[in-house]
Amino acid sequence: MAGRINDDDVKAVRDAVPIDAVVSEYLQLRSAGGGNLKGLCPFHDEKSPSFQVSPSKGLFHCFGCQEGGDTIAFVMKIDHLSFSETVERLAAKAGITLRYEEGGYNPGHQRGERIRLIEAHKIAAQYYAEQLGSAEAEIGRKFLAERGFDQAAAEHFGVGYSPAGWDHLTRFLRGKGFSDKELILSGLSQDGRRGPIDRFRGRLMWPIKDVGGEIVGFGARKLREDDNGPKYLNTPETPIYKKSQVLYGVDLAKKDIAKVSRAVVVEGYTDVMACHLAGVTTAIATCGTAFGGDHIKILRRLLMDNGSARVIFTFDGDAAGQKAALRAFEDDQKFAAETYIAIAPDGMDPCELRLAKGDEAVAELVQPRTPLFEFALRQIVRRYDLETPAGRAAALDEAAPIVAKIKNIASQHEVAVQLAGMLGILDTQFVVRRVAQIARWQRQGGSRGPERQQPPRTYDAPAPPATPSGPALNLRSPAHRTERELLKLALQRPELVSPAFDAYGVDEFTAPPYAAVRQCVQDAGGAAGAPSDYLDAVREAAPNDSVRALVTELAVETIFAKAVDEAYAGDQLVTVRLRAVDRRIRDVQGTLARLGANGDPEQLAAVQNELWVLTQYGQTLRNNGAAAL
Repeated sequence: MAGRINDDDVKAVRDAVPIDAVVSEYLQLRSAGGGNLKGLCPFHDEKSPSFQVSPSKGLFHCFGCQEGGDTIAFVMKIDHLSFSETVERLAAKAGITLRYEEGGYNPGHQRGERIRLIEAHKIAAQYYAEQLGSAEAEIGRKFLAERGFDQAAAEHFGVGYSPAGWDHLTRFLRGKGFSDKELILSGLSQDGRRGPIDRFRGRLMWPIKDVGGEIVGFGARKLREDDNGPKYLNTPETPIYKKSQVLYGVDLAKKDIAKVSRAVVVEGYTDVMACHLAGVTTAIATCGTAFGGDHIKILRRLLMDNGSARVIFTFDGDAAGQKAALRAFEDDQKFAAETYIAIAPDGMDPCELRLAKGDEAVAELVQPRTPLFEFALRQIVRRYDLETPAGRAAALDEAAPIVAKIKNIASQHEVAVQLAGMLGILDTQFVVRRVAQIARWQRQGGSRGPERQQPPRTYDAPAPPATPSGPALNLRSPAHRTERELLKLALQRPELVSPAFDAYGVDEFTAPPYAAVRQCVQDAGGAAGAPSDYLDAVREAAPNDSVRALVTELAVETIFAKAVDEAYAGDQLVTVRLRAVDRRIRDVQGTLARLGANGDPEQLAAVQNELWVLTQYGQTLRNNGAAAL
């Protein structure tokens, strides 16, 4: 049975790995004020950043989908790992040796599936890289040299060589303690007649890394004529490799993509290498599949997907490249970034262009050229005979629904005018009206189409953002806003509200979810003298995931004050207490009215006395502020 990781070691891992450093491996973060950071949420689609990270608290929270937690929770969620797998992975990064209870540590049994598969790929990559220097791999070195890549380039990109024998890597990994089941599951080996054999044999190998920089698969290039396999062979779908969710080179490009808000999408591994070596360090490529929705999600998070972002596609000028560009345009509206296409002279790809004309030609190629929508429309229009009215009408019928997909009305109008020019239709407003008519039809779900219009070809539209699952509160209520601010102070700056806060009753918080958080603070020992693990204790005290998520949310959300100091904290304490006093006064006045003049004299006197005390206390609070608490 797997041992349990020592609690002190878990805490050490949580403290040692900064949450902003981990999150930054997956998305771009910018200042959100108050020491917090923000970015586009990796757990749901959104147009503006609602995902916040608090480095000082070690917590994250998305105000759109309500996901939240600490560093361990983030890695578990984004990489689909178990708790122990996540702790082991972060411990390895931090150089922390974990201790295991209940039977000690057995690496072969206690390491999770994902970690084992990642480790197998890491060892395989080192093996392939070493093999590139062998005599057998001369054909691979020649292939690289002919394309302008020297040994340093191969080492930078981790390029290697898989020996031509049946089971060289399989036997090597067995010797490292990996089982046949793990090797088959990883995609590094496949079933043969007499057991597992190497999947990749006699090929040039490119390691494929995820956004976090871990090797999850390989791309293998055919080198010999007697190899009957495809030109490029990629790792099959595995628990850690989904080709629609990886971008080759993203581990090298992500920082520069975030820095300059620009990404260059090329078609192959050698194109990525050529671009990076030519100084275009934002180049990435898909891995044996079309550029699609999941790839867009990765790029959007790195770009922060604002209006100044640019995505440049460099497809080949042949028919296949044109088809790829049209597919990319189908997803264009999922970007807030502007999209362009760049095609080199004579249809060369970046690798060929670098060989023929040098690094400067590659850098020049990827400067924004033709807007992707313009290229896509021209590809459609050129298929029709525009010399005839029937040809122009047919071209308009195919192109107009695409223009109608443009969500920005001003941009839609501008592109419709350009379409009229492409078609040679002098009545520009006719084309504009046609596009607008189809756009209305599309917004209505196609329930009533315009005349002559067949249902237009549909393109994937971005899914609407997930409905927030957090507590439904009337945040316009001043009472709720103040209660929220006070709870944020109690979680983020407990020293500013202590010891007064601990004397506040749960019933002083009118929103039930806020009352639940107040109870958590109380159950965790209160805000006074908060220890270093105070937030963890409050989160642990939560009765369910919803309350725990709200604790995280409040611990991360910016405190809305120019100066977060004792004066501001005192104002929130007084306001919450004063509202509670006023509510109690109203309750007592109601009791007094019900008793009437003929009520029990003793009871009547007690109620009148309480009313007097409350009224005096309320007046003192108004006059003296926090000093009266």
